[in-house]
Amino acid sequence: MIYLLKKWVLHMNKFWIIFWHTYLTKVKSKSFIISTLIMLLFALGATNITKIINLFEGDDSKDQVAAVTADPEQYPLLQQQLNILKPDFTLIKAESEEAAKKLEQKGKIEGYLLVESDAEGLPKGTYKSETISDTSISSQLQSALQQSKSVLITKKLNLQQEQAAALYKPVDFHVVPLKKDAKTEEELNQARGFVYIILFVIYISVLMYGNMIAMEVAQEKTSRVMEILVSSVSPVQQMFAKILGISLLSITQLALFFLVGYASFKKNLESIRETGIPFFNFDQLPVATIFYGILFAILGYFLYATLAAFLGSLVSRVEDLQQTIGPMTWLVVIGFMLAMFGLGKPDLSFITIMSFIPFFSPLLMFLRVGMLDVPLWEIILSIVLLLASIGALAVFGAKVYKGGVLLYSKSSSFKDIKKALSQK
Repeated sequence: MIYLLKKWVLHMNKFWIIFWHTYLTKVKSKSFIISTLIMLLFALGATNITKIINLFEGDDSKDQVAAVTADPEQYPLLQQQLNILKPDFTLIKAESEEAAKKLEQKGKIEGYLLVESDAEGLPKGTYKSETISDTSISSQLQSALQQSKSVLITKKLNLQQEQAAALYKPVDFHVVPLKKDAKTEEELNQARGFVYIILFVIYISVLMYGNMIAMEVAQEKTSRVMEILVSSVSPVQQMFAKILGISLLSITQLALFFLVGYASFKKNLESIRETGIPFFNFDQLPVATIFYGILFAILGYFLYATLAAFLGSLVSRVEDLQQTIGPMTWLVVIGFMLAMFGLGKPDLSFITIMSFIPFFSPLLMFLRVGMLDVPLWEIILSIVLLLASIGALAVFGAKVYKGGVLLYSKSSSFKDIKKALSQK
């Protein structure tokens, strides 16, 4: 009994040596430092986007357009409507099209609007600019001109101010779910934003860290380090030590990303909400949604990490790695594309069925959990299938890894699995 205990302690010591060696080697590497800095800059940039835009645009962010019209009533009416749509929109009155052209050529205005009258005496417009790539200006001018036309029509019809206001008042419209526990529209908007973020995290982490695991194994085989390692440590220990070591690496990097991003997000919350995008409001996000997001992200990572480890053990040259792990990459890409499609229609039968397939469950089942009221038994079944798949893949992968690390012949794709399993 004491002998077995000592042997187990010895094996665990070797396991932790590989674990910490994998983690510390990667965390000190230039690629990790550079990629972490890029992620942090991205987090800061995304949460400070409004400030960055204002910094670069400065005074140029105020649109200035000239208006040319023969009707003296049109200019003040158009200016009034533009002030409602965008208070900092500047409309300059030009006496003629030639005068407006000169202002545009000098760079004092973005373009000019020709306002004319149609057969019924109502305004019609033509916007001219050096380029028409900025559609925001033309759309704002069109909206203002449309409102001006509506005002003139109401005057011609002799409508009272109250009648005109009632005519253009937006209809009172609400969307109410009949199901008792169904999410409200506001909850769906919040959930959609959070689901979108977590889907990207799962997608990027699986691709990036899964490839890292496969590359780590392939590089060790190429340098023949594996022959030394297998003589002192079992291949199974190596595989799981590397998976967990890079798992800790991913946790370190993602934790820094989310901590910096969250701190910057809270600091700039008001300016972000001024954009009108409801996806950044997580005040009423259920704790269960956050829990399932973390759970499915972890399970998805370990499923693909185990798959990547034994696929990497089949590669004799680093050049063959991308070809070998190509099918795994396509599984992740297909799952992500299905999830992006499912964001708009999460209740489709096709999405429901695919959410029980383990390789797609981390993305699709979490999508359904975040957007819909999914029965508990479906969530549990998906998790059980996912855990069973991870276990089966771990056992099978360990056997393939054990023989695959000693294969140095030219890679012949998945035929090498049979060779790896036959190794003693």
